[in-house]
Amino acid sequence: MPDSSFSSPEPGRPPAGIDTSRAGIARVYDASLGGKDNFEADRRALDAVLEVAPGMCAVSRRNRAWLRRVLRYLAGVVGVEQFLDAGAGLPTVSNTHDIAQLVNPWARVVYLDNDPMVSAHGRVLLETNEDTVYLHGDLTDPAVLAADSSVWQYLDRDRPVALILGAVLHHLPDAADPAGIVARMVDALSPGSYIAITHFWDPGEESPDHQLAREVERRFVEKGLGSGWYRSRAEIESYFTGLELIAPGVVPLDEWWPSGPVHPPATAEERLILGGVGRKSGLMSVQ
Repeated sequence: MPDSSFSSPEPGRPPAGIDTSRAGIARVYDASLGGKDNFEADRRALDAVLEVAPGMCAVSRRNRAWLRRVLRYLAGVVGVEQFLDAGAGLPTVSNTHDIAQLVNPWARVVYLDNDPMVSAHGRVLLETNEDTVYLHGDLTDPAVLAADSSVWQYLDRDRPVALILGAVLHHLPDAADPAGIVARMVDALSPGSYIAITHFWDPGEESPDHQLAREVERRFVEKGLGSGWYRSRAEIESYFTGLELIAPGVVPLDEWWPSGPVHPPATAEERLILGGVGRKSGLMSVQ
């Protein structure tokens, strides 16, 4: 399996890689889901957040449940057969390929992550699935979806792709221009492609949850992980500029195509994340 050789131009902190003394985004997320692929530094970073926001592990679970519903919609209802999960993190339960290929056995999935330790581990775990690959690459790199990108060795760039950006853009600083990164990636996809995003949300000073958002952000950024910014609804919606938003739009996670009755968030932390799906205009040619 060839490996991509992207640079890492992100103006934020580089990935932890094999430095287990530093917290890594993917490993902290794994710890929040109760996984075992994490180290003491990752658990310390998570504990610093849980001191003020004990519901953050529930946020990770809700994000995973949102992903399952979105994938069933994309692979089943609209018939997407190609998936690119960028900033994918470590394979765990209910992965993108698990759900997409359960709905459509012919679905092809490419995972992309800029942490070399994560991508190496992902390749080992997925080596028996011929329709799923894990590549090392950085979504902040302008060349990440260029014509000669390794991604297009596995996906057909002339057919629709579902781009999954779940819980990743809030780890990019403002200086990295997250909206610009999304726009550049969307531009590289064929018409009829879909983009699915979740992002930490700061509801603003008028909300009683504003101070919690600010304190959790401080803990993420200053207490070991180095990233995790809460942004306004307008900023999150800007990621979908030029796209057709799929109803019900950018909403709390449980309000997006729920599989049953809507379950109100049990904690304040669970209210502070939004998700949405957009479609790039043009005809979709699923064959």
